[in-house]
Amino acid sequence: MGTRGTNRRDFRTFLIAAALAVTLAGCASTQDLIGQQEDQLSAAGFVQRPANSPEREAMLKRLPPNQFVRRVNGDEVTYVYGDPVVCNCLYVGTQQAYGQYVRYVQAKRLVNEQRQAAMMFNDPAWNWGAWGPWGPRYGFHTGFGW
Repeated sequence: MGTRGTNRRDFRTFLIAAALAVTLAGCASTQDLIGQQEDQLSAAGFVQRPANSPEREAMLKRLPPNQFVRRVNGDEVTYVYGDPVVCNCLYVGTQQAYGQYVRYVQAKRLVNEQRQAAMMFNDPAWNWGAWGPWGPRYGFHTGFGW
């Protein structure tokens, strides 16, 4: 095979390893995603309560994992988020904290949608020339109502 074949194989191995490293770096584990969500819960005003006794651990296991549960006691509404995976704890928040968390999630979703739209709009395969000349002198301006 010779030196040239060995160099090609080494280069191919390098490319595969580099692609795999980039792919794995872009993947977030379930624990990472839950941890990010819990950071958002704390920022919104939820309080962490550890399952640091056998009774608390048993109660935590009865909750649906990593989902909100709403508790109403008279006029008071409380939201509970149980995490048996990352922190083995509950996050407890008021109606206001839950509202803040929901607003954050919606804003994050909007930013992601806008980012995806911008990425699609910058498609290098798009043929801008097919639409004629561009620029203000040709009747094209940026902003609303192109």
